[in-house]
Amino acid sequence: MKSVRRTLCAVLVLALAAAAAAQDKPRLDPATAKALAGISGIEAYRTVDKLAAPEFAGRFTGDEGYTAAARWAAGLFKSWGLKPVDPKAGYLLPYPSPYTIVKSAEMTLIAPGGKTETKLQPNVDFLPLLYTDSGMAEAELVFAGWGISAPELNYDDYAGLEVKGKFVVCFRGQPDREDRRFEHYDEHRTRMQTALAKGALGLVYIYPTPSSNPNGDWLAGFLPSEISEKAADLILAEVKSSSADLKKALTAFKRPISFDLKTKIRYAAVSEHHPEGVGYNVAGYVEGSDPALRKEVIVIGGHFDHDGRHLGFLYPGANDNASGSATVMEIARAFAGLKKKPRRSVAFVLFGGEEQGLKGSTHYAEHPPALFSKIDAMFNYDMTGEGDGAWGGVTDEKLKNVFLEADKHVGILRGLMVMRGPAGVRGSDFAPFMEKGITAASVGSNGPHLAYHETGDTIYRINPAIMGDIAKVSFLAAIAWADR
Repeated sequence: MKSVRRTLCAVLVLALAAAAAAQDKPRLDPATAKALAGISGIEAYRTVDKLAAPEFAGRFTGDEGYTAAARWAAGLFKSWGLKPVDPKAGYLLPYPSPYTIVKSAEMTLIAPGGKTETKLQPNVDFLPLLYTDSGMAEAELVFAGWGISAPELNYDDYAGLEVKGKFVVCFRGQPDREDRRFEHYDEHRTRMQTALAKGALGLVYIYPTPSSNPNGDWLAGFLPSEISEKAADLILAEVKSSSADLKKALTAFKRPISFDLKTKIRYAAVSEHHPEGVGYNVAGYVEGSDPALRKEVIVIGGHFDHDGRHLGFLYPGANDNASGSATVMEIARAFAGLKKKPRRSVAFVLFGGEEQGLKGSTHYAEHPPALFSKIDAMFNYDMTGEGDGAWGGVTDEKLKNVFLEADKHVGILRGLMVMRGPAGVRGSDFAPFMEKGITAASVGSNGPHLAYHETGDTIYRINPAIMGDIAKVSFLAAIAWADR
């Protein structure tokens, strides 16, 4: 009898908990509930599988693989009944997008005095930065801390160094992560231009492992690259140090640590630069139902591009960011199926050029479609494909509450912070909108985001359920925000 009573009590507790949860969960109208049920993680997974396939060659903005993928997505937007935001351009919004394809590269370390030579393996020990010029050089190295020259901030890694005709070796980062005055100097473009202006042949980043990086400008005669910490330690052995020790010291003392090295590198790269490249933002929208508010628009977007195919390696970008694109597309499909649209219009934009420096989203924010009078908010989705929960940030406390309320139906959010101040140099596609004072949200999954910018970012790492649930909570939040 005791066991029966315990069982009955347990059932009663569960029933009461379920009833409490049901009371806490707001009721949805039948049309919204039906659209929510139609959002499919499996469909999002199929989209990721398609986008990460070799036929789209890593979706490198400007390259034909990206353009083919953009046309495919535009066809889906049209088939769902989304309207083009630009009647003349249709669903594909062009903007200038120069790009570079690296065909081949070799790098050899030459020990002091030429005693030994160590040939480095591409994609294991080194990689060219994906905006390198073609060229070949053999030269000594100079270690220059963070590669920052900011005399007005009383900081200069180049002070006392002669780098002309040499390769500069440095870390990516800045002396003080909390000091926003250094953010401009932590941009790849700033660091490359500084090294070139001082006469360097190229700049060599030290990264834990090589990863593809197209975020920079092609500079004539300049040969930028990256090496692994393991390869860097072979170089730094001549000064009886290591990459870990140097980074620890730079971070702790927040002052330059720079010196000449006797080790040389022999580096050769063959690349094709395309200054005439054109990128596309893929955009469609559903028109709002309120005549007084339909000219205001909520932009729901994520970057469509990744890093392409270089040196024979394919960087498929399944998680980064076919997953975010698939999430946006599931939200778009759900909105397109609504018979009663929200009061404000909602646009869905797959941005190009994020990996090259937020180029597509910046162009869209600076040249918004004339169809709308105001971008009311921007929801961004970046790397939504791995893990078992969602996290993100919003710029408005009211929008945070909207997401939290929507999550009562899904239960996927693990954290949602309120973002303050500038987005910084590592921001995603929400940043250009945030900088213009537009209310913004950015949502991603909780990872672990393995194989970031590597050849291993494939469909096999993707969790369909997480994309579906992020799309669901975002669909509900977008309806509530557009209807307020």
